[in-house]
Amino acid sequence: MRPLAGITVVTLEHAIAAPFATRQLADLGARVIKVERPGVGDFARGYDERVRGLASHFVWTNRSKESLTLDVKHPEARAILHRLVLEQADVVVQNLAPGAAARLGLSYSALSAKRPDLIVCDISGYGADGPYRDKKAYDLLIQSEAGFLSVTGTEDEPSKAGPSIADIAAGMYAYSSILAALLQRERTGRGQHLDVSMLESLVEWMNYPLYYAFEGAPPPSRTGASHATIYPYGPFPAGDGRTVMLGLQNEREWAVFCKTVLRQPELAADPRFSANSRRSAARSELRAIIVEAFSTLTADQVVERLDEAQIANAQVNDMHAVWQHPQLKARKRWREVDTPAGPVPALLPPGSWEEGDPRMDGVPALGEHSAAILVQLGYSPDQVEKLRAAGAL
Repeated sequence: MRPLAGITVVTLEHAIAAPFATRQLADLGARVIKVERPGVGDFARGYDERVRGLASHFVWTNRSKESLTLDVKHPEARAILHRLVLEQADVVVQNLAPGAAARLGLSYSALSAKRPDLIVCDISGYGADGPYRDKKAYDLLIQSEAGFLSVTGTEDEPSKAGPSIADIAAGMYAYSSILAALLQRERTGRGQHLDVSMLESLVEWMNYPLYYAFEGAPPPSRTGASHATIYPYGPFPAGDGRTVMLGLQNEREWAVFCKTVLRQPELAADPRFSANSRRSAARSELRAIIVEAFSTLTADQVVERLDEAQIANAQVNDMHAVWQHPQLKARKRWREVDTPAGPVPALLPPGSWEEGDPRMDGVPALGEHSAAILVQLGYSPDQVEKLRAAGAL
């Protein structure tokens, strides 16, 4: 039995933040009913066609869900939605435009009056109040507002993170907050309102740079793939043109790095490099020394020395290499999930289960479960067809 078996989540979601949160609830066994617009669905379905005609974002964040199409502007469809929420849901999740859920009668205040045990999670760019409440929010814009761009990239140009980290951060905090609310409901019998902001989620992740710049101190500089305050830490070229990523954390590692990797033990006592702050300040000089030492070695030889010295290092993998990563294969982290385009590989959620696996069911076609869900609510097949003909589904 999975941890959330018996829990039903009704979600009005699109893009990444809410779908990522609810997919993880589905991983734990929750029944997740995804309400989508007829004919169009979650607009993330149309982001690209890279997974055998399906969108990469959608395949990633929507497995193990049921798709119910409802035109919520249609009065009968809205009545179905309210019945579904009030009769079956334990949790309601939404990341619609600000105010849209309330206009549908799905605000926490409206729902809790009828179902005080209901948990309602609203995910938005900036939160339920404040001067930015109604401002549109996309991942890049939140990365900018949260200061992420100011510390990411090169000295000449800021850079966004490749993945949608503001959405992912908000999705993770929504997920953990819902789990906490379910635990609290077990004790009190009452639900609650959860207000998750993309801005606040990403600013939480920015707290090291924030404290580094505390009380007007200079903020961390943009240093590309290197670390802004620890050195050596980052990419270094080997003599064969490949790049090795490495990182040192303390003075013991610095001494063994000089002796075993650079084969220049005298550097450990060089006053220019005698502490991390000095190494970071003199990084141009030190980088030249490291690059010169690596210039006669292949990347494999550099890694061999780093491993001998027990210095942390990594391959600079592209996406194709990650699909073939030997560690993921050795730990049997890949499964297959069904999609409307056929089975595709999917990574098991992080963490190991002593008994069994997380739920890894299929990615739904648009409206795939509409009829079955309505029959469960008591509608006959003929009524379902009439609703479909009337444009409610």
